Amino acid sequence: LGSTRGCSARRRQHRRPGHALMGTMDLKTDANAVTINLLLIVRPEEAASKEKGQREGQTEGGRGAGLGGDGNGNSRSQPRQGTDLNGMSPSPSVRNQPQHTTQSSKLRASVPFFSTQTCSPQRFISSCLFSCGQQPPPSLSLLCFAGFQKTEAPRPPGAKDLHAYPWDKSSLKSMPVDLQQLEKLDAYALKVNVKNSVEELVKALLKQARTDLEKVRAIWMWICHHIEYDVVGYHNKSQLSSKPRDVLQMGKSICEGYAELFEHMCSLAGIQCKKLSGHAKGHGYKTGQTFTGDSDHAWNAVYLEGRWHLLDSTWGSGSVDDSFTKFTHRYNEFYFLTHPALFINNHFPDNSNWQLLKPTLTLKEFENNMLHNSNFYTLGLLAVHPDTPIIQTVNGKASVSVDCRPGTLFMFKLKGTDEHGLMTLKKNGMELDIYPQKTGSHKLEIFAKPSKAEASDDVYKCVVEYLVECESVDKAMRFPKDLHQPVGPSWFSKRHGFLRPSHHEPVLHTNDGRCSLTFTLGKDISVLTSLHTDGSSLAEDMGRRHVLQIHRGNQVELKVHLPHAGNFVLKIYSKKKSDPGNYDYIFNYLIRCLNTEVKWPAFPQSYSKWLQDYEILEPLSGLLPANRNVQFKLKMHGIAKVLVQAENTYPLTQNKGYWEGTCNTSGCREVFVMVHENANHSFYSHVLKYEVETQ
Repeated sequence: LGSTRGCSARRRQHRRPGHALMGTMDLKTDANAVTINLLLIVRPEEAASKEKGQREGQTEGGRGAGLGGDGNGNSRSQPRQGTDLNGMSPSPSVRNQPQHTTQSSKLRASVPFFSTQTCSPQRFISSCLFSCGQQPPPSLSLLCFAGFQKTEAPRPPGAKDLHAYPWDKSSLKSMPVDLQQLEKLDAYALKVNVKNSVEELVKALLKQARTDLEKVRAIWMWICHHIEYDVVGYHNKSQLSSKPRDVLQMGKSICEGYAELFEHMCSLAGIQCKKLSGHAKGHGYKTGQTFTGDSDHAWNAVYLEGRWHLLDSTWGSGSVDDSFTKFTHRYNEFYFLTHPALFINNHFPDNSNWQLLKPTLTLKEFENNMLHNSNFYTLGLLAVHPDTPIIQTVNGKASVSVDCRPGTLFMFKLKGTDEHGLMTLKKNGMELDIYPQKTGSHKLEIFAKPSKAEASDDVYKCVVEYLVECESVDKAMRFPKDLHQPVGPSWFSKRHGFLRPSHHEPVLHTNDGRCSLTFTLGKDISVLTSLHTDGSSLAEDMGRRHVLQIHRGNQVELKVHLPHAGNFVLKIYSKKKSDPGNYDYIFNYLIRCLNTEVKWPAFPQSYSKWLQDYEILEPLSGLLPANRNVQFKLKMHGIAKVLVQAENTYPLTQNKGYWEGTCNTSGCREVFVMVHENANHSFYSHVLKYEVETQ
């Protein structure tokens, strides 16, 4: 017990078997001062249960509601009253407490005993004074009880608590929070291991907390990491208790228990806190769902630095699986002091004042708004277009875009696959065109991850969902299965050394089946390319031969000759020249040709002695006509002699850096280009291979 101004307290030691001494006070009164000496005795449950004259079902301070004595000093579970299918219950009313009588050394008085969980210090002291016909002085409102600060009744939110809606993108939290400064406190709170009483737990947590923010933070961290969601209790609520002591002892509860424990711990720490209830877009929520009936979720508001703030320790602690049978601890910082304009995205309180927003949203607006889960904001995403959860296709197409901070990678799933869309990365987001190949409703999920994620966090997380309503199908927009999302060059390909692309768009259209792309390459980059299409018309080795690389200094040109009309994927890989490892996939293009007359043969096959900066000027076709004279023109350096081997051998002559000559294809099936690298050597190396048409 503490003292302020006209109130003083002195403690005495007093002990009896079976009793734990809390402290004593004497009560004196005069015109100017009040001195209180009161003996407080708390009996252990077993000793108290054997006390003669004990009332059956008596509750002690600290025992959770819903537990009753069985007459032997044990507690038994009682069904909770008023719970609905979501585990919610009305706020518990204060129960009648048994009367105990103590005798002061100065004055006899009948004093009602209140537990620390159901009575404030002011009410306790007031009860003592009223028993003597005295009025408590105002100074008593600041008394501390059992080491805990007295908490005033939570005031309703006012104008200074409100945040503007919609979100201004300035911060994810409703007040400045330096998480680095809290790391030491967080680590301490995680190590606190007190389960015997809520009071002792709060005392232990507050040893390292100085400010109100630190007190709330310590309580938040402990609950999020030590209480798990009770999936069994959720399905069988008859054995479920959400009272703070029960939640602490069991180490698990549903949202109601999380919120009640948080509220109670804050009150013991001297923090104004209120349990809130309402509707939530949580587990099991379906896009476009409407909310009816009773509330289905509970969370808290805390009063810090003259303003109310929102948090959800249930969602901060982890998540359940799709079947709602397993809980996984997965701490989520997002739900600590969340900005109200973000909190409203998936929390709708019964009392609209607790939105802490101006203007407030209606339930209909809440239902119609896009669901952005915590991953959306923690990954730096800012907005989506359209911002309605249900979108309609127009002529078989629906378009979606995301705005974000630089350096975010995306992927999507339309009914579980990424086959019917075209996604492109932008500097500050992504754009996606969807072409469902069946009418009806389609679930569209957008995933994201940071491009420089740590190895432990290198996973795409769902950030937003749509419901795509398709009334007609565009059959012409079918994409090859090998098309990899995203499509086209971007900041990601630039990061890997592909600079200044000649074609910025993801789709190349060609009428004659030929196209050419150029890039400026970064230093020490080796390039590998391949062409793909659906079906068996293009084997893997032939896919590489339909793309010809031409290097000129730090520029590379990719010549593409399509074997036939259709949709093709040009995949581009790279690695460092100095790296002996494998090539890494970087990006791809979609190439489309509708001309059914197109039929280009592959380029000639090259061997290891064909260097990257060599160039074929003619013949580009890897299939030579039979019984013809064919002109050769090749650009090669550092070569002593060049021969073309057919039925006969034809030497090429050097002219201004080019090797030129003619070869006759009569009587042969294959033609080889061979080089004599050193005039002193007697052997030749194959560099190119052509095939000859059959007669």
